[in-house]
Amino acid sequence: MGGKKKLTLKQMERTTEKKEKDKRDGEKQRKASGSAEKKSIRIVPPQVDDENVVKEIKRMKVLTPYAVASRFDLRLSVAKDFLEELQERGVVTYVSGDRNVKIYKPSD
Repeated sequence: MGGKKKLTLKQMERTTEKKEKDKRDGEKQRKASGSAEKKSIRIVPPQVDDENVVKEIKRMKVLTPYAVASRFDLRLSVAKDFLEELQERGVVTYVSGDRNVKIYKPSD
C-alpha cells in the first residue's frame, strides 16, 4: 500500500556517486584542516600539595565531580577520587549527595 517506492537503477547510481563524492570531499577537508585533533583528557589528577590547585579549589563555591573534571581536564572517575583525597586532607568538606553525585565545599 504505502511506503517508499523502489528507485530506478539510474537514481540508485546517482545517490551512490553523490555519497562517494561527499565522503572523498570530507576526507580531503579533514586532511587539510589538520587541527581536528581530540583533546587528551588527563588520567593523573593534579598534585594535592600544589598551592595553585588549592587556590583554584578555594575559589569555587561548590565542588562536584563534574565541576572539578571540567576545570582540571580530568575524567569523572579521577575527579571523584581527587575530591575524596582532598576531603581526607581537610581541604574540602562533604556537604551532601548520594551514591552517584557527592557535593563538597571548600574548607574555611
